[in-house]
Order: sequence, then C-alpha cells, then structure tokens
Amino acid sequence: MLRCLAAALVAATIAGAPARAGSYPERPITLIVPFAAGGSTDVFARLVGQSMSQTLGQQVIVENAAGAGGTVAASRVARAAPDGYTLLIHHLALAAGATLYPRLSYDTLADFAPIGLVNSGPYVIVSKPDLPPRDIGALLAYVRTNRENVRMGHSGVGAGSHLCIMLLQAMLGVKVNEIPYRGAGPAMNDLVGGQIDMMCDQTTNSIPQIRGGRIRAHAVTVPERVQQLAEIPTLQEAGLQGFDVTVWHAMYAPRGTPGPVVEALHGALEKALEDPLILARFDELGTVVYPRGRRGPAEARAQLEREVAKWGRVIRAAGVSAAQ
Repeated sequence: MLRCLAAALVAATIAGAPARAGSYPERPITLIVPFAAGGSTDVFARLVGQSMSQTLGQQVIVENAAGAGGTVAASRVARAAPDGYTLLIHHLALAAGATLYPRLSYDTLADFAPIGLVNSGPYVIVSKPDLPPRDIGALLAYVRTNRENVRMGHSGVGAGSHLCIMLLQAMLGVKVNEIPYRGAGPAMNDLVGGQIDMMCDQTTNSIPQIRGGRIRAHAVTVPERVQQLAEIPTLQEAGLQGFDVTVWHAMYAPRGTPGPVVEALHGALEKALEDPLILARFDELGTVVYPRGRRGPAEARAQLEREVAKWGRVIRAAGVSAAQ
C-alpha cells in the first residue's frame, strides 16, 4: 500500500510540474483567438499556427473564444495552467481592455508571459457600395449630418474596430448608431449584405472585399498611404490630424510559464515569421511582420505597456466604459 501511495504521489507531482524544455511539447497546444472565425486575428492565428505545428512537432489547434471585446479569451488564458499548452493571440484590444473594462478578472500587464510580436497594419474605413458618399470628404460630412442614423458595425466593445470608430466619433464630435458583432467576419458579412453602413476594419479582412467590388474603401487610419491601397487617402489627408490607429498582434502564454517553454514557443514563432509563404500572404493582406530582433518577449511586453497607456488616455478622455 505504501509503495502504491508513493507511486501515486510521484505521478501527481510529475503531472503538476511545469513543462521541461527537453520534453515540451508532449501534446497538442491550444492557441485561443478572441474573435469569431473568419476575422483577421483568426487568419493570422491559422497561418502562424500551422507553421508552429511543424516546428514544434505537435499540432497547434486554433480555438475561437469570442466575447466582450476579447476579454473572454484573455481571461481564459490568464487562468490556464502555465505549462505552454494554452496560448493567446491578441491585438491592441488587449491593451485597451485594461481601461475599458473596469472589472477584469485578470491584470493585463501582470498575468501574461509575452512570447513575441507578430504583425502590424492599418485599419481602413469602408462602406457598403450603395452608400451615397463616394469619397472620404463626403463620407465625413455624411456622418456629421446623419449621426445616429449611420449604422456602423464593429467587432465588439473594446475590439480594435470599436476603438477606431470611438476615436473617429470623438474627432468628428458625433455619436453614430454602433452595431456590435462577435467578430469582424460577421460584421463584414452584414456590410456586404447592406445591413450596416460602415465599418473600420483591418486591411486583412477588407482588401479582398474591396478588390471584389463588394464594399467601398474611403480612407486608411495610419499617417501614410498603404501600398496595397495606394489610391486610398489617409484620414489625416482628410483633415483629421493626429488620427492614427494601428492594429498589432502578439502571442502570449499565462504568467509563470517556464522560460525554456517561452523560448521554444518564440523560436517556433520566429520560424513562422520568416516563412516566405506566410510573408507573401501577409503582404497581400496589407500587414507586415515586426522586424527580426524587434519582436521578442521583451519587445512584446514593452509594446503592451505603451498601448495600455495610450488607449487608457483615449478611453478616459472619451468617458467610455464597458460593463462585463
């Protein structure tokens, strides 16, 4: 009986021990996406996850856990065992949620172990094709005039698309009719179908629809024009000086994940971000990877800290809060 008890205790200790660098990974890894399938974050996760699966020798399973501007997924990862088997890919909404949601179940800056930065890119202001304004100047005038009658979709309170239209409304001094969705994919479907009038969406999701003539592009949200949409002006060109909303993605593990495991994951991520096929696909979608040497765990943590501070100022100035 004593021998059986000792064996059981040893087995339990081994099962509860952090993953070792030499043995990790020994089973599939779950990469949680905080938005619905079909959106930009989902696309990036699946591209990168497939490459990481090959590098790590275990399948990286992408799982969508949408809700509450990405905080549902973040909360799940923050509570997960720090063993490298539950990961998160998230964008600027993770940083904004620290201020936007007053009762988070996690500490944005303390409860995650950054693995690395992935990519960054602009948003684009798009509309359904039959909306009367044909250019950005006319569109902004239309929004100022029609205000709450303008139906503008977004991926959920606190999502990047919501932050973008929040800033747009603040700079125009208006309040539109916001239509929240559980991700950019469903919102885009309704924009194409004419159920909503406008969106502020990542180029990743919008460019195929723009090129297909199913939606109209009006302006990009970064200071300089985007190569893939060179004919589309910036919002700053349209008179909204200082308007700059850049979406960026990073990958995280729960706080306390062993250093060797984080290193193994970062190494697999690095390899994915050097894959010519992935780089070509990112380029097609108007987004770029962070440069080698500037996308590691330390850089990802610094970026998160900067963005928490930036969006904290914007959200407090707008007087916006979201209940969980």
